[in-house]
Amino acid sequence: MAHVARRLLLGQGANPAVLEVGDDADPAALVDAALQARRRKDGGDKAAAGDGGGGAAVAFPAVFIGGRLVGGLDRLMAMHMAGELVPVLKQAGALWL
Repeated sequence: MAHVARRLLLGQGANPAVLEVGDDADPAALVDAALQARRRKDGGDKAAAGDGGGGAAVAFPAVFIGGRLVGGLDRLMAMHMAGELVPVLKQAGALWL
Protein backbone atom coordinates (compact mmCIF):
# COMPACT_ATOMS: atom_id res chain seq x y z
CA MET A 1 0.00 0.00 0.00
CA ALA A 2 2.96 2.34 0.41
CA HIS A 3 3.29 2.51 -3.37
CA VAL A 4 -0.28 3.85 -3.60
CA ALA A 5 0.46 6.62 -1.09
CA ARG A 6 3.71 7.43 -2.89
CA ARG A 7 2.02 7.57 -6.31
CA LEU A 8 -0.73 9.83 -4.95
CA LEU A 9 1.82 12.25 -3.49
CA LEU A 10 3.91 12.18 -6.67
CA GLY A 11 0.77 12.86 -8.69
CA GLN A 12 0.13 15.97 -6.61
CA GLY A 13 3.65 17.26 -7.34
CA ALA A 14 5.31 16.29 -4.06
CA ASN A 15 8.50 14.25 -3.88
CA PRO A 16 7.96 12.05 -0.81
CA ALA A 17 10.79 10.53 1.17
CA VAL A 18 9.99 6.86 1.72
CA LEU A 19 11.36 4.84 4.61
CA GLU A 20 10.99 1.11 4.02
CA VAL A 21 10.35 -0.86 7.20
CA GLY A 22 10.96 -4.57 7.65
CA ASP A 23 8.24 -7.03 8.59
CA ASP A 24 9.72 -7.49 12.07
CA ALA A 25 9.51 -3.78 12.95
CA ASP A 26 7.14 -2.50 15.64
CA PRO A 27 4.93 0.10 13.88
CA ALA A 28 3.89 1.87 17.08
CA ALA A 29 7.50 2.21 18.24
CA LEU A 30 8.60 3.62 14.87
CA VAL A 31 5.84 6.22 14.76
CA ASP A 32 6.43 7.10 18.41
CA ALA A 33 10.13 7.64 17.70
CA ALA A 34 9.30 9.89 14.73
CA LEU A 35 6.86 11.93 16.82
CA GLN A 36 9.38 12.29 19.64
CA ALA A 37 12.00 13.51 17.17
CA ARG A 38 9.51 16.10 15.89
CA ARG A 39 8.74 17.27 19.43
CA ARG A 40 12.45 17.67 20.19
CA LYS A 41 12.87 19.67 16.99
CA ASP A 42 9.92 21.88 17.95
CA GLY A 43 11.47 22.43 21.38
CA GLY A 44 8.69 20.88 23.41
CA ASP A 45 7.67 17.54 24.81
CA LYS A 46 3.90 17.93 24.50
CA ALA A 47 2.12 16.43 21.52
CA ALA A 48 1.52 18.99 18.81
CA ALA A 49 -1.97 19.40 17.44
CA GLY A 50 -2.62 16.93 14.69
CA ASP A 51 0.46 14.81 15.36
CA GLY A 52 -1.55 11.68 15.92
CA GLY A 53 -0.26 11.19 19.44
CA GLY A 54 -3.03 9.84 21.57
CA GLY A 55 -2.48 6.17 21.71
CA ALA A 56 -4.34 5.38 18.50
CA ALA A 57 -3.37 2.25 16.61
CA VAL A 58 -0.86 2.88 13.85
CA ALA A 59 -1.32 1.47 10.39
CA PHE A 60 1.28 1.35 7.67
CA PRO A 61 1.94 3.21 5.56
CA ALA A 62 2.18 5.93 8.19
CA VAL A 63 2.14 9.22 6.29
CA PHE A 64 3.88 12.28 7.67
CA ILE A 65 3.54 15.69 6.02
CA GLY A 66 5.69 18.51 7.31
CA GLY A 67 6.81 16.33 10.21
CA ARG A 68 3.27 15.70 11.42
CA LEU A 69 1.53 12.35 11.34
CA VAL A 70 -1.38 12.52 8.91
CA GLY A 71 -2.41 8.90 9.34
CA GLY A 72 -2.56 5.93 7.04
CA LEU A 73 -3.52 5.52 3.41
CA ASP A 74 -7.22 5.85 4.21
CA ARG A 75 -6.71 9.28 5.79
CA LEU A 76 -4.44 10.39 2.93
CA MET A 77 -7.07 9.36 0.37
CA ALA A 78 -9.84 11.07 2.36
CA MET A 79 -7.82 14.29 2.44
CA HIS A 80 -7.28 14.05 -1.32
CA MET A 81 -10.96 13.43 -2.05
CA ALA A 82 -12.00 16.34 0.19
CA GLY A 83 -9.53 18.72 -1.48
CA GLU A 84 -7.50 19.07 1.73
CA LEU A 85 -4.28 17.38 0.59
CA VAL A 86 -2.84 20.06 -1.70
CA PRO A 87 -3.26 22.90 0.84
CA VAL A 88 -1.56 20.78 3.52
CA LEU A 89 1.29 19.96 1.13
CA LYS A 90 1.65 23.65 0.24
CA GLN A 91 1.68 24.68 3.89
CA ALA A 92 4.40 22.12 4.58
CA GLY A 93 6.48 23.45 1.69
CA ALA A 94 6.22 20.16 -0.19
CA LEU A 95 4.88 21.77 -3.38
CA TRP A 96 6.41 24.44 -5.57
CA LEU A 97 3.09 25.98 -6.60
